Amino acid sequence: MRKLALTTVAIAAAATLALSGCSTRTGTSTSTEAGFATDATIGVALPSKTSENFVLAGGLFTDGLKKAGFTGDVQYAGGTSLVADQQSQIQSMITKGAKVIIIGSVDGGQLTAQTKAAHDAGAVVIAYDRLIINSKYVDYYVAYDNEKVGELQGQSLLDGLAKRFPGVKPWNIELFSGSPDDANSKVFWRGAMKILQPKIDDGTVRVVSGQTDIKATATQGWSGQNAQNRMDTLLAANYSSTELHGVLSPNDTLARGIITSVRSTGKPIPVVTGQDSEAQSVKSIMAGEQFSTINKDTRKLVDQAIAMVKDLQQGKKPEINDDTSYDNGARIVPAYLLTPLIVTRENAAEAYANDPLLAPLTR
Repeated sequence: MRKLALTTVAIAAAATLALSGCSTRTGTSTSTEAGFATDATIGVALPSKTSENFVLAGGLFTDGLKKAGFTGDVQYAGGTSLVADQQSQIQSMITKGAKVIIIGSVDGGQLTAQTKAAHDAGAVVIAYDRLIINSKYVDYYVAYDNEKVGELQGQSLLDGLAKRFPGVKPWNIELFSGSPDDANSKVFWRGAMKILQPKIDDGTVRVVSGQTDIKATATQGWSGQNAQNRMDTLLAANYSSTELHGVLSPNDTLARGIITSVRSTGKPIPVVTGQDSEAQSVKSIMAGEQFSTINKDTRKLVDQAIAMVKDLQQGKKPEINDDTSYDNGARIVPAYLLTPLIVTRENAAEAYANDPLLAPLTR
């Protein structure tokens, strides 16, 4: 009986110690038995402010994390080396004890050391919008379905050609892809070419320049000026006496550069796709210039990222809806993918009805 009593006491003591260890792992009174403190630091590392959506995301993360009770540390890459600056910012977040680090990468292939350091420190890494590649230390990915984005762009280009140039065959087009240091560029391209390649093969469309490889069509830094310069070259070399009917553009910034280039020649503006629903491009769509964009509501994307943080804080596994598609070269990253929406002049008012910034532009 004495041995049984001692054993019972020992078990009770061990249980108490275990509970104590769980409840004080963060060292604050707001901690929970699992997860981390409700006022913990959450790092958000974003690329430079060249995209309207990333600028919007920074403010939404700052406000949303504060509203949820967390201590947000939101930073943008800047300086002469965006990659080095972001690497330094992530390391700073680790040093400050961030429990989760959300990363919209400048270059997703150059963060292996930083994601490993985050894991070694016990932080969870969430890739935001852009997949971080060749690192097994990426825990989750939250984004819109980027292959679907490409598919929508490819189909929209064909739809626009059929609408604007009925009876013309073949349609003359040119192809643009995104920045080679952004893993999303390949995914957008894969989706678009899934739709366009069969039409190229059967002669429905013709890429007059012959540039149908992602390397030849790449636009470094997602720069609108780089897109404009390449379009200038394509027009001069291939379209002095040939009509250009359409251009696959993977985002709105590039689309505006392409349209500026064509406009400068005095030629008719072709069917041009886009992505991101940037205000200038929405205006362009309503004016009948850019044909389409993709609505990827940044508010929903930030909300989903913060929902993941809340689950992690409570010791839960965040909700995912895709655990097979995103192989980053080191592991398949569990993902939560939101659904993108193609937007043209016809459905813009409906698509942006609940967006206080874009809704007024459609009236």
